[in-house]
Amino acid sequence: MMSNNSIIRTAHLNLWYGDTPALREVTMQVPDRRVTALIGPSGCGKSTLIRCFNRMNDLVDHCRITGRIEFHGNDIYAKGSDPVEIRRKVGMVFQKPNPFPKSIYENVAYGPRVHGINDTALLDQIVERSLRQAALWEEVKDRLQASAMGLSGGQQQRLCIARTLAVEPEVILMDEPCSALDPIATAKIETLINELKQQYCVIIVTHNMQQAARVSDYTGFMYLGEMIECGTTTQIFEHPKQELTENYITGRFG
Repeated sequence: MMSNNSIIRTAHLNLWYGDTPALREVTMQVPDRRVTALIGPSGCGKSTLIRCFNRMNDLVDHCRITGRIEFHGNDIYAKGSDPVEIRRKVGMVFQKPNPFPKSIYENVAYGPRVHGINDTALLDQIVERSLRQAALWEEVKDRLQASAMGLSGGQQQRLCIARTLAVEPEVILMDEPCSALDPIATAKIETLINELKQQYCVIIVTHNMQQAARVSDYTGFMYLGEMIECGTTTQIFEHPKQELTENYITGRFG
């Protein structure tokens, strides 16, 4: 992706699960403080790719990676790099909201506590700031000690975003964050994504091409583990350079 302010770069990235190739020679740049959408049919490698960005594939047995991924110019797979620190800076929001079976407050305070923050006043500030950033504060400020499991699906997803924001990441990965939500909750998450890009790099995997067109500045189209084309969202949707991209965008396959 054409940008001088890239925060993540990949070069010739390949990944196998056992003997099965999942990514093939993916080379791309992800700009900071923009929304980058990854589109493509199911099983094309979108989720696998973003899981490389915070080394979550490390947790998968028989997963092998070659090539390079740079975060601020540093190879995150280099010897001596700390996966825990990478995951703090590159947060992940999953397809299905996954709040902890704890209070709303403790869900957001969990990450800062893990990183050694135990001062109550400071935790209070972090919880309020994160919930405000996730556009949830006004809805939950009077029931912070209530269980997070009592929130609606859309609220739970915004809580998971607040939990990610609480540890002050630089990049937020979102893997189909609206697929389990109704249209009203989806609209709230999309508005939130637009606000978050003022401060963060946001990378979203989506099956919904209308959503990609609405929320993203840049789009990458993937097919069978390859990055077929990436560019500004306007260019990809209005003037795709590859016939495969055009066929997907226009619904001729996929």
